Amino acid sequence: MNDLELENKKKKGTKQRGHPRDTPEVRISKSLSWLLRHGAEKAGLRVRLDGYAKVSDVLSNPMFRNVTFVDLERVVKRDQKSRFHLLLEPQTSGSSGSDDVKLELQPIHSASDIPMAVHGTSRKAWELIAKQGLSRMNRNHIHLAQGIPGNNVLSGMRNSSQILIFIDVQKALDAGIKFYLSMNGVVLTEGNADGFLSTEFFLGVENADHTPVQGWAGSQPIDPISTSAAAPVLSERAVLTETTVYQEAET
Repeated sequence: MNDLELENKKKKGTKQRGHPRDTPEVRISKSLSWLLRHGAEKAGLRVRLDGYAKVSDVLSNPMFRNVTFVDLERVVKRDQKSRFHLLLEPQTSGSSGSDDVKLELQPIHSASDIPMAVHGTSRKAWELIAKQGLSRMNRNHIHLAQGIPGNNVLSGMRNSSQILIFIDVQKALDAGIKFYLSMNGVVLTEGNADGFLSTEFFLGVENADHTPVQGWAGSQPIDPISTSAAAPVLSERAVLTETTVYQEAET
């Protein structure tokens, strides 16, 4: 790769997401979604154990060089899909700045504590998941939603998910797998000692149209009506600032 190609690659990585005809707010929203959901590691963004990242770190990314905190707050408030949760925390006196924070995670003791636990993924990713189960990879937890898009449920799951993996939470709990509910409604599990949630805990696997995935013996159709009981808001991985004492109410 020559110097010109390298420079072009760098410039491409600093451009905001979205179509040139999109409004500035839409482009900020799309860029924020990509950064928090997919691009954190590539961009060198430090994400806390609970999935939150500092606003100051987000705004230091080249994609947001002309974006202020006020701009970001406006985008979060106006996001019709409620994908983001902005938590503003008090500054801790004498803090070392470490991300080793104590998480406020609510333990899930029974499957009845949540409507469901489902993971959305692509067909390509499913090929590996079907063999080894869900992996937390470089994260601290495997992230699951309490509902699926549609049926008046806003789950935080991408509408583009091609495969829906429903988890038998009670069976996993009985096997010693721990589950937690984060403050923004995401179901979290570390999986087993190796960081995996085995396929033996898959209650059912469906295509996006709710038809069973062929070739997977454990697959059962899941009644989509059951998602109507899901929590009303499940946020995307959220952003925070470290100095003020205001918490954005979920709607």
